[in-house]
Amino acid sequence: MISSFSIASRRVLAPALAIGLALATAPAVQAEVQPGKPAPEFTARDTAGKEVKLSDLRGKTVVLEWTNHLCPYTVKHYVTGNMQALQKDAAKDGVVWLTVASSAPGMQGHVNGLEAEKLSADRNAAPANVLLDPEGTVGRLYEAKTTPHMFVIDPAGKLVYMGAIDDKPTSNTADVKTARNYVREALDAVKNGTPIKTASTRAYGCTVKYPPVRS
Repeated sequence: MISSFSIASRRVLAPALAIGLALATAPAVQAEVQPGKPAPEFTARDTAGKEVKLSDLRGKTVVLEWTNHLCPYTVKHYVTGNMQALQKDAAKDGVVWLTVASSAPGMQGHVNGLEAEKLSADRNAAPANVLLDPEGTVGRLYEAKTTPHMFVIDPAGKLVYMGAIDDKPTSNTADVKTARNYVREALDAVKNGTPIKTASTRAYGCTVKYPPVRS
């Protein structure tokens, strides 16, 4: 004979078990990409096949630069030496600069490891690593929309800046000299321990050439 207590217990436990099962099988929520929040963790491989993990860089300031060498907005910052100057100045301060190539195979800006290394050499670029992201995994994780799209992560692993490299959303090389450089401002603020005046801006440039999303 089943007691009234057993029946009541089942009525209480059944919904609880159902809720627990739903929580256990629910997909993981993507980390929120927002200044002031922890930067989303990722692992990617560089041009030499070396694995680069964001968590291994804790204690250092990190810059993420989305690139497409054929995009005129990216060309603007490389042909003038603006991006290279930023990279080299950052390196002097111990900043780890990661250039990320998220163009899919067959799309504008796609490069393999050797091509990416040759580009860096030809342009006298100075990132710590160039990360190859042809599947768009890291790009979509950070919601990178344009090339360039810039992110600054402080030594504690917190995202402190995201957006445009500067306030001149054009491909005109002449605009570099008079532009307000948001990335340089953010890096200086982190270095000096002062508040970042502008933590988020609207990125400009060519759209990141991601592979199609499979249903």
